[in-house]
Order: sequence, then C-alpha cells, then structure tokens
Amino acid sequence: MVYSIILACAALVAKASAECSREFLQGATAAYVQAQAAGDHSLPALASNISYLENDAVKDVKEGILSQAITIDFNRSLHDTTQCATFTEISAATNKVPYVIHTRMLFTDEKLTTLQSVVAHDGDWAFNATGQLYWTKQEKWDPIPEANRDARDVIQAAGDSYLDSWSDGTVKVPYGTPCARLEGGMYTGASNPATNTCFMPQFPEKFEIKNRRYIIDEEVGGLDIFNDFPFIDTKKPEGTPSTNFIRVEGGKIRYIHEVTVCTTRNCGR
Repeated sequence: MVYSIILACAALVAKASAECSREFLQGATAAYVQAQAAGDHSLPALASNISYLENDAVKDVKEGILSQAITIDFNRSLHDTTQCATFTEISAATNKVPYVIHTRMLFTDEKLTTLQSVVAHDGDWAFNATGQLYWTKQEKWDPIPEANRDARDVIQAAGDSYLDSWSDGTVKVPYGTPCARLEGGMYTGASNPATNTCFMPQFPEKFEIKNRRYIIDEEVGGLDIFNDFPFIDTKKPEGTPSTNFIRVEGGKIRYIHEVTVCTTRNCGR
C-alpha cells in the first residue's frame, strides 16, 4: 500500500514538472524558428547538458543545421503542454540549399534538454521542397473548437494505426474524407481534393516501425511521430530517420506529411 502511494506521488511529481503553458511553448517555437533563420545555435533556455540528434546521429549542436542561416518560407508548430514539448516543420524551398526540417524540442523545468531534427534535402525520399511548400500552405490547421477536440489517446491511436497498416493490411485506419498525404513533395490530394487519398497499401514484407516518439497538440488535432522507417532505404533496411506529421479531426485523419531521409539518392529506389 505504501509502495503504491509512493509510486502515485512520484508520477504526480513527474507530470507536474513536465507540464508547461502553451504560451511558453509558443515562445519557444518562435525563438527556434528565429534562431534557425539566423544560424544561431545558442537558443534561449538552453540546458548545459542538451541532447542533440540530427537524422538520428548524435552531434554537437554548434555543428548541426541550426548553425546555418536558412531562408524560411513557411513554418508550422505543435505545442504539447502535457509533455512540455514542441514540434516544428520548416519549409525552406528558396534557400540556397532547399530543406524541409522537422524538429522536436523537449523541456524540463522550462530548460531545453532535448533537440532532435530530421533534415531532408535533395536526394531524400520524394524530396521536392517547392512542391512541399506549395501544398503545405494550402492546408488549414486552425484550432479546433474545444468541445470538438479529440483526446490525446485518440490522436495518437490514429497515427499509430496508420504506421501499423504499412505492414499489416488488416489494421483499420480512421481516414477522413477528405484526407490528403504530402510525401516529400508529392501531394495525393491534388487531383481529388474532396476524397480520401491517404490510403497506404500494405508493403510486400512484414516489418515493425520502432523508436516512435510523439508530440501531441489537442488544440489543432496535431500529432508528430519521429520513427525509424524500415524497408524503404535499400542501404539501411533496419530503419532510416523519418517523421509523420498528422492532423486529426473528429477522430479521423485529415492530413499527413511524411519526411524520410535516405542514405543513397531516393533511398536506392
């Protein structure tokens, strides 16, 4: 009994230290975007022991993409107040070297302790920064009225079912109508914008998508899943850095953005 009480108290303390305000997180994403535009790796509220990963490789933040000044054409962020974490998608089509960057940031006691980026450029899976920029700007990710918002578990389950369906065609995915997928620069909703064009057929072999890391924002029905995508890269079949950025409305998937990094051009396909 005493042990159970101790565990419960520990969980409450952990939750209390993790949660933070939306305003704080909005300030953090604004600061991150500004820092990336300037090539300033010295982000505000940076912890001395920050963990930085770029395309799943441990790096010194001073030597990563954040040290490069980048022309940012568009950005969109999620703010996860439960985890005190954020996700930001950066579209840099007009930069000298075009990029699409997905970044997650985790805070502890309002100090940035974890920064992870998936940085895609020419040669990565279906990469086309111009197409990605055009289509992402057409989408509406407005706040969902509070009474209509989905719970965190509903949003996460929708995203997990989508990833699980790639290797198991029996998994039921809650696609909405309409639903559109932006894969690299390819947009499935271009010709049929009022229909469900997100359906992903089962891949020809079984695999498990591991190392899933979640950012969830109930206000916009947003979810991002950092993961190791197996199969797609012929030189790295065990898994390559990938993220899936998803909007869920009324329990149904509305938008999917996929960014996948390749070891060889177009993952050898």
